[in-house]
Amino acid sequence: MSRYKPVHILPNAADFKREQFRRYLEKSGVLDTLTRVLVALYEEPEKPNSALDFLKHRLGASAPENPEIEALRCEVAEMKEKYEAVLEENKNLKSKLAQYEPPQEEKHGE
Repeated sequence: MSRYKPVHILPNAADFKREQFRRYLEKSGVLDTLTRVLVALYEEPEKPNSALDFLKHRLGASAPENPEIEALRCEVAEMKEKYEAVLEENKNLKSKLAQYEPPQEEKHGE
C-alpha cells in the first residue's frame, strides 16, 4: 500500500489562458494555415535564402483581401475592358480606312 495520496494539480491561470488561445487559433484556422505554409517550406526542394520572406509571401497569398488591393483589381479589370474596346475600335477604323486608300501596290507604281 502506498502512503502517498494522489494530488490533483489544478492548471494555473497562465496555462488556462494558453489553452484558450490555442483553441482560438485552432478554431480560426490559423494553426492549419501555419502548418500548411511550414510544410510547403519543408517540402521546397531548393530552400529559399529567406525563410521569413517565403512565409510572408505564402501567407500574403492566403490572407484576406485588403480593400485597396481589391479596388486596384477592379481598376485593372476595367482597364483591360477599355483596352479590348480600343483594340476593336482600332481594328474597325483600319478596315474602314483601307476602303478609301488605294492598295499598297498602286501607290508604289505612281
